[in-house]
Amino acid sequence: MGLLTFKGGIHPNDGKSLAKDQPITQILPKGQLVYPLSQHIGAPATPVVKKGEHVLKGQVIAEAGGFVSAPVYASVSGIVKGLEQHFNPAGSKVECIVIENDEEYKEVEYEPVKPLSELSNDEILTKIGNAGVVGMGGAGFPTKVKLSPKEPEKIEYIIANCAECEPYITADYRRMLENTEELVSGMKVILSLFPKAKGVFAVEDNKKDCIEKLSKATADEPRIEVKALMTKYPQGAERQLIYAVTRRAINSTMLPADAGCIVDNVETMIAIHRAVIEGKPLMERIVTVSGDAVEHPGNFKVLLGTNHRELIEAAGGFKEAPQKLISGGPMMGFAMVSLDAPVTKTSSSILAFKEDIVSKAPATACINCGRCVEVCPSRIIPSRLADYAERMDEESFTKLHGLECVECGSCSYVCPAKRQLKQAIGSMRKIALANKRKK
Repeated sequence: MGLLTFKGGIHPNDGKSLAKDQPITQILPKGQLVYPLSQHIGAPATPVVKKGEHVLKGQVIAEAGGFVSAPVYASVSGIVKGLEQHFNPAGSKVECIVIENDEEYKEVEYEPVKPLSELSNDEILTKIGNAGVVGMGGAGFPTKVKLSPKEPEKIEYIIANCAECEPYITADYRRMLENTEELVSGMKVILSLFPKAKGVFAVEDNKKDCIEKLSKATADEPRIEVKALMTKYPQGAERQLIYAVTRRAINSTMLPADAGCIVDNVETMIAIHRAVIEGKPLMERIVTVSGDAVEHPGNFKVLLGTNHRELIEAAGGFKEAPQKLISGGPMMGFAMVSLDAPVTKTSSSILAFKEDIVSKAPATACINCGRCVEVCPSRIIPSRLADYAERMDEESFTKLHGLECVECGSCSYVCPAKRQLKQAIGSMRKIALANKRKK
């Protein structure tokens, strides 16, 4: 039987060899920590601490600001310096709580935990919500909301997104190898909410050691299986992953639940385990530090709020001054304007490159080669959509299914004219979606 996959996609140099064999290393921050109130999709969290207040690690410092929101917790003990505006990794100035780390890491006393079998569905969801768990693969959607579909009895698949198809990032890879039990436990927690569903660990076949380890860990679990995916980008995109695993297709007007599926990232599932089984809130994550400008690429367990500059220092600094810094992967991440930005719940990696190859390749006229159409996983026409976007022709853009773009960047990657197709389409998508919400 062939490997599971989807139509389209690309095979970029993955760059994973730089960090994949580096075990997870804990780093502790030394300076002040910065906690953005918006580390998730939805309403910003609401501060519940004041300037000058002493807080403990694990103490809530901002409560959820609505149903689609998530609380924020202190990841260190120290003194609240106040509510200030700071850059987030995407380069926007946002409201943040700033805490001066006392470097003592005194922690709150957590409530005693009950066995999973003794918890009701409402109790499980409350624990996940109260812990501040969100989608940690990059989307940041509050996990409690995702696990509360309108018709839970119709959920048939819980898919663990173990693809990690973005080049260079190896954080999930190390988690799968080093925290296998916690990952499987997180899957069991979710399955307890959906008795008719089966769990699937969907792993690209370039991670055979992870497939082997997960298969061994779930050998006695009749409701859980491990499936090998073809190694291809963007195999980990939600729609493409669902199609590869179930052969069910969804579009921009649908949710995964409409196809009977729920998809969660590796880091998210481990956070669910910590919240429900250990009773601890979300305070840390694994971040890959990589790229050809980094002295010692690696994978680091980082407390949320830690400055990215400290991450680079932990990786030995730069070999030479990088021309390009990226938060996230090179295909869908954000160019960073400064290292002075905090690690957030959705910070999977920081990449530093000696050269900015994109800026050195100016765009020329489209030659109508059709390569962008061939690789597009959404089966749309990126070159035409980019033309409409550049002319601000929203009506034509929408009619040609521009909203179906998943902004994976495959089209830009293969374009021989070096057109910034993804960027043009992505900008118009944001405008069209905003106008659609207004209507």
